[in-house]
Amino acid sequence: MPDPSAPAAPAVVPPTPPVPLAALLAREDLALRQIAGPSGPGVVIHGAHTSEMSDPYPYLLGGELLLTAGVHIPEAAGSDGGAPGGGKPGRGDYFDDYVARIVAAGGAALGFGVAPVHDTVPRALAAACEAYRLPLVEVPPQTTFSGVARAVWQLMAQARLAELRRVTEAQQGLASAASRPDPVHAVLRQLARRLGGRASLYGPDGTEIASAGRAPGDDVRTALDRLTRVVRPVTDGPRPAPDQADRDQAPRSRTPEPSHPHPAPTDPAPTGPAAAGRAPATRTDPSDAPAQAADPGRACSGGRTLAPAASSGPAAGRSGPASATDALGGTHLAAYALGNGQGFVLGVAVPRREAGDHTIASVAAVLLSLLTGEQQSGTGAARSSALVRLLLGAAPDDVAPLLGDGRWLVVHARPQSQAPDPVAGSALGAALGSALVDVDREVVRVLVPAGREPAPQPGWTLGVSAPAAPHAWPSADAQAARALARARVTRTALVRHGGRTGLDGLVPAGEAEGFARELLAPLAGRPALADTLRTWLSLHGSWDRTAVTLGVHRNTVRQRIGRCAALLGTDLDDPDARMELWFALRHR
Repeated sequence: MPDPSAPAAPAVVPPTPPVPLAALLAREDLALRQIAGPSGPGVVIHGAHTSEMSDPYPYLLGGELLLTAGVHIPEAAGSDGGAPGGGKPGRGDYFDDYVARIVAAGGAALGFGVAPVHDTVPRALAAACEAYRLPLVEVPPQTTFSGVARAVWQLMAQARLAELRRVTEAQQGLASAASRPDPVHAVLRQLARRLGGRASLYGPDGTEIASAGRAPGDDVRTALDRLTRVVRPVTDGPRPAPDQADRDQAPRSRTPEPSHPHPAPTDPAPTGPAAAGRAPATRTDPSDAPAQAADPGRACSGGRTLAPAASSGPAAGRSGPASATDALGGTHLAAYALGNGQGFVLGVAVPRREAGDHTIASVAAVLLSLLTGEQQSGTGAARSSALVRLLLGAAPDDVAPLLGDGRWLVVHARPQSQAPDPVAGSALGAALGSALVDVDREVVRVLVPAGREPAPQPGWTLGVSAPAAPHAWPSADAQAARALARARVTRTALVRHGGRTGLDGLVPAGEAEGFARELLAPLAGRPALADTLRTWLSLHGSWDRTAVTLGVHRNTVRQRIGRCAALLGTDLDDPDARMELWFALRHR
């Protein structure tokens, strides 16, 4: 059995909205009564589970209201159990160990059903719950456990609906604010109003350059300034550990969070006995924040993160986490590194943390990433100049230096769930490190400098071209489109277009193009046949996968390939013929 003085392992709470235990107790049809443990709005549950096991630890995810009728209680413990640790062995010790295991698993509360096994709740069980600060609820005989579970799920559904409505309204308000004449300040004002706190934008040098909402106290401002340094990117060398003054004053619950468009963590309820010195298990709600990424290089002391780990997300390629949270007294703090990679940080201080706060702040961070990226580097003006020059007839080679030197990659991306929208496309561009984004009806195209290697992005399927100079961008665009089609067929998150092969390097480009024109002359003016042949060859002659890639029926593919064979006068089962055709199609 666990030692009560040992710290409890953190429990992973299921991705469900928190329900205050008080809301469940308020249901008159259930007639529940709390008889031990802490109470108040901070005590929340994330589900209900029934178990008559003497050790429920392996069957709990964390955050549950555990329901039991006491069938597992041994006869030696008695029906009232006496007092913990007193008198006869096996009485209080059994209940003490039982409650300790629930707390170690992250259980949020215990519901004890009265009748038919026990007439009353054992006093030793109530005493153990009081010692371990685990809420204990008495379930009367007329109330079934299934009825309690159904009530919990009903309350969770109501909470989820309210959270979604709040997040949707906030997203609309933030998007509207971003279109105003002073978008940065407008977004901060809207965010502060939605969260009911303070929103501040910090520049690359760490100074506060814009803010909105009620000004916090000096101690909160200092703690928020210190938290922003945790997520600010470090470009020269490794991130230094905080100095001794920072360590002495460091907040107690700093938690780095990878950036992700899901809701925010809920505050944990106490889960151990103060007398035994048990550290409460930190409960993080995955419905509102992703799980922390483990990093052996991260040093922690007393819950403080001294060397946060690098994480992927909108600020991919930067050093350190994309976001971090902290608490000082009754104020909850959060910092978000903006995805432009230029050192801007969004800081938030709120008096209370609610479901959906992390999602709302993440949307504001994406918008501010786009706005501050243009203001800091002038890329907005450069893009405008490039567009005007193209419209006036300038060649791509002449315009490209305005956007940056060197070769570029073309990325085609398609979301896995729904059609892309401008906000999602902009967020993808920020994650890939480029503001050159084109959002089409089904595909997002991003122009990325060749030095920034695209990485797979959650929720997206990507096709990446080979590096190309500006004059070859149209060919790179076609390469990215084919790579995306192949990625969708093979269900791969990212597919890169293959570079030049050894055979390509042996044949001069002019001769290769002449060979392609001559061999493929019978298909001239028939682009559907040429595209079908190329796709069919790239998929090793698979009829079904070619049909899926082209969006046609497999019989149509067979008819087109047969027509190609007839026009070309060749046997497409011959590997030599296939090799020559593939070479020609690559150079046509």
